[in-house]
Amino acid sequence: MSEQQSDTPEQKPDAPEEQLPPYVIEGARSSRARCKTCRRKIDKGVLRIGILIEGPYGTGYLWHHLKCAARKQFERVEEAYGAEAWNVAKEPPSKVPPLDSLRELRDKSEERKATRKEIPYAELAPSGRARCKHCDELIEKGSVRIALGRTVEFGNQVRTAPINVHPACVAEAIQAEDCDTESDGFAGTLRAHTLEVPPEQLDRAIAEIGNLE
Repeated sequence: MSEQQSDTPEQKPDAPEEQLPPYVIEGARSSRARCKTCRRKIDKGVLRIGILIEGPYGTGYLWHHLKCAARKQFERVEEAYGAEAWNVAKEPPSKVPPLDSLRELRDKSEERKATRKEIPYAELAPSGRARCKHCDELIEKGSVRIALGRTVEFGNQVRTAPINVHPACVAEAIQAEDCDTESDGFAGTLRAHTLEVPPEQLDRAIAEIGNLE
């Protein structure tokens, strides 16, 4: 007895989804993508690293300038180099920088971060050319100037940037809508963050600032 054939087409098993590698290092194929670290466009041909993520709409790569990633996510870059992630690129780059040169970028970035001053702080004006951001008068060379935080928008990012003012201008400048420095406990915070101003000069500056609370 012959085996009866079904008219129903054979159901083939679903093909397995392509497994994307966790990292890709390549020259950018266009200038459309933005670096997720610095938020600037990645120009065509510039080396970038793609870090695989799983989001609400599926898996995909977040792109960073290779050097930006080295400064902020060196461990990821090191893993990508260990996997020779340039070999999985559609157009593998002809040359990638040595890992040691990227490690140097990371080290310099960490050094700058360690020595970065915390706002608010006082310092001695290095020249007499800068102007107070509140009254627009020149700040005399060698005099104490006070750094306050000002909110600045970069695209969809908001950052705090330092602005320098005379001690006598602090009380008004700190009330500005875009000032990101708290008046509560200001004198104590200023003392804690100031490292290079002689105590006598700092005392005089704080007295000139007055009570902000």
